[in-house]
Amino acid sequence: MTESGCRTRAVVFDVDGVLVHGYHARPDLHESFDDSLRGLGINADRFQREFIHDIFMKRVLIGEVPMVEALDRRLKAFGYRGPTMKVLDLWMSHDCFPNMPMLDLVRRLKANPEIRLYLATNQDHSRAQFLWQGLGLSDLFEDMFYSARFGRTKAHKKFYEMAEERMQPSDLPPLFFDDTAKVIDAARSYGWEAVLFKTVEDCAEHPWIATRLEAVILPESHK
Repeated sequence: MTESGCRTRAVVFDVDGVLVHGYHARPDLHESFDDSLRGLGINADRFQREFIHDIFMKRVLIGEVPMVEALDRRLKAFGYRGPTMKVLDLWMSHDCFPNMPMLDLVRRLKANPEIRLYLATNQDHSRAQFLWQGLGLSDLFEDMFYSARFGRTKAHKKFYEMAEERMQPSDLPPLFFDDTAKVIDAARSYGWEAVLFKTVEDCAEHPWIATRLEAVILPESHK
């Protein structure tokens, strides 16, 4: 417990589908990447089948192969003859539309001394760095725990053990918001309180969060 008597807690957020729009676990909310690929002359069906569901999911996402190297290996087979970095730039920018109401809520949480903010997300190294630095998430969160860093995805209990080892000590179990049911199950199996996220209200109206939001008034410069 802190010197002021506050009961500290880690509050953890997924990125895609929670803090960032674009890729969502729910198909009805997911923005397809296929049209962008076709615009570059890439066979989108083969890209999904032979890149995303093969080398990316199996090796890139857990840090075994760098994203650029994986693209170099596979792009020509999909009909692409341009520079690899152009595809990487498209990859970075496609699913990166900030969920501003959620980020505003996070700013309010950051003002509460009881709360330690973290990210937990399935990302390759390159996109994790883009999100952390390029999207400015480093200004709001203490650390980013991601699959390529840990060598496993959030579907594995070990992910949560590794994340908790890197958090500041807290008085309560971490509170986690994610939009994927099997991730929620994995986090709960490790002992975290995990909430399936659909809208901002799922976070804002959570009893522990709502109580702390009531006490926070942001300076005018942040409103």
